Amino acid sequence: MFQHLLGLFYPNLCLCCGENLYAHEEYICTKCLCDIPRTNMHLQANNQIEQRFWGKVPVEKATAFFYFGKGSKYQHLLHKLKYKGCKEIGEVLGRYAAADLLEAGIFKDIDIIIPVPLHPQKMQKRGYNQSEYIARGLSKVLNKPYDTVHLYRAKENATQTKKSVFERYQNTQGIFAVKQPEDLAGKHILIVDDVLTTGSTLENCINELIKIPDVKASVFALAVA
Repeated sequence: MFQHLLGLFYPNLCLCCGENLYAHEEYICTKCLCDIPRTNMHLQANNQIEQRFWGKVPVEKATAFFYFGKGSKYQHLLHKLKYKGCKEIGEVLGRYAAADLLEAGIFKDIDIIIPVPLHPQKMQKRGYNQSEYIARGLSKVLNKPYDTVHLYRAKENATQTKKSVFERYQNTQGIFAVKQPEDLAGKHILIVDDVLTTGSTLENCINELIKIPDVKASVFALAVA
């Protein structure tokens, strides 16, 4: 009864469309979940996302959960996830995405999930790593451990939002490093990011990881531009 009364004064709203949520809904309403523009690339061999890495870094599998268009409500949802403290939506969407991935069996042979790390200064300013929350959601459904220790950001880089493809590539060179690489030897690692644009950040993560003996890498992004 208290929760219902509280809802009258502080309604629980969908982070995507702003409508009231029902009791069984978490952060995003059922309609917005059903309408989300899924890529379904996890069902396609040699899909467009995998092709973005061809000739750059070796990737076993790659996919993204949904497309987002500029100005769409799903872009606003990502903005809330990344900049407005709505970190829990990352875990919720990670779980929904993982249900599709689990059914398709695309990542059944991965050993560990590693989110793209933030630099400590940015982590302190923002208070959380949105990619880590996505990895948490994936981990719970795929039943695979996630790790935030071994891969780290060795240096800060400027924001990539308004940079060209080549500028993004230059901006991400040498920014990642690995602690205790022997712990990851022989592992198939799923690298997780929030948004995939050019893929330069993920490329640099993979370049560091594949220096470790017998490491294989796959990629998951919550959204793709």
